[in-house]
Amino acid sequence: MTVSTAIARLNAADPDFARHLDHLLSWESVSDDAVNQRVLDIIKAVRERGDAALVEFTQRFDGVEAKGIDDLILGRERLELALTRITPTQREALEIAASRVRSYHERQKQDSWQYTEADGTVLGQKVTPLDRAGLYVPGGKASYPSSVLMNAIPAKVAGVSEVVMVVPTPRGEVNELVLAAACIAGVDRVFTIGGAQAVAALAYGTESVPQVDKIVGPGNIYVATAKRHVFGQVGIDMIAGPSEILVVCDGQTDPDWIAMDLFSQAEHDEDAQAILVSPDAAFLDRVAASIAKLLPTMERAEIIEKSINGRGALIQVRDMQQAMDVANRIAPEHLELSVADPQAWLPQIRHAGAIFMGRHTSEALGDYCAGPNHVLPTSGTARFSSPLGVYDFQKRSSIIYCSEQAASELGHTASVLARGESLTAHARSAEYRILTESKGN
Repeated sequence: MTVSTAIARLNAADPDFARHLDHLLSWESVSDDAVNQRVLDIIKAVRERGDAALVEFTQRFDGVEAKGIDDLILGRERLELALTRITPTQREALEIAASRVRSYHERQKQDSWQYTEADGTVLGQKVTPLDRAGLYVPGGKASYPSSVLMNAIPAKVAGVSEVVMVVPTPRGEVNELVLAAACIAGVDRVFTIGGAQAVAALAYGTESVPQVDKIVGPGNIYVATAKRHVFGQVGIDMIAGPSEILVVCDGQTDPDWIAMDLFSQAEHDEDAQAILVSPDAAFLDRVAASIAKLLPTMERAEIIEKSINGRGALIQVRDMQQAMDVANRIAPEHLELSVADPQAWLPQIRHAGAIFMGRHTSEALGDYCAGPNHVLPTSGTARFSSPLGVYDFQKRSSIIYCSEQAASELGHTASVLARGESLTAHARSAEYRILTESKGN
């Protein structure tokens, strides 16, 4: 196998830098008409025929010989069995990662609150977990037990009563690590179904698959398209784009480390994006040399090559301040601050999904076991989105209680505003509560 790199080189001083950067960052998660129509047909079939449609699609798309829906259900005992089938080292790694993820997310949990004003008015917020969450997990060889932990644990910490996992098993291929992760994370029910049909089942429910309140987890274009269509019927986490990493380096980190950090995202798929920003041109040259040296040693070299050559870049900037400006412009999923004093630059960062501080903090640690969630906003959506967290599995209800006196006082204000909007029933509803002695004032 022959691989070669021709990673783009950009310079922020060039007059057309902004245009080149925009072109580099552009990515559209648009389903073509054929995919969109197929997904709509699948959703319609699941809504109309329930379990029978799930069995039919699983036979057709996954090559699984299932006689009925019971063949596509895994009980708790099967998850516990998976724990015995993985190696002790794998089990220990899953348990360490789960413990750290749980500990981090416990700190995100929000509680209900109230306060009482002088006139007796009580205002507050009631925080309630979702009743049921659905977790989509890719199946077969492209299996990610880490994603099970990252999606299921925050839901359980939030207090979600039931977490339902769907995971395809193409040609009957079961990933024991995924099932073991589900056991450790506290997943309640598992169905071996995938694709748009699994999303439809979670959104609308079937005879066997319970309807959920929110669907989370990554998937292919059919899964993403289905999540778009069922949004509103249920909540969804996000429509995720390709993986991204942006490394900002002062030129003092080992170039081999940086090259491998770039590879760590490029190996996900050909559309993944890996970018290095540095004010040191000579350092960019050294990293380019490391990329060329290390690429042939990688198991997924062909994927990395296409990613690096198609969407990667080495960007030279004037200084570290400009590096921060470029980082905020990109708003990356993963941002490594591989610099001497990352804490000093942290206040400058406004847009990033996760920020990895210092030379020794590789993005890979965040993917697996550091603790914070690895489900992060992509494609520049870190400008307005946040990592998946406990708050995604909690909803908030406003609390309003008015004493007789408070209702009378507020009634005057509400009446004026309601009549200003020509909503007479609103105004009169508030006016009914105005005390008689107050009307003469």
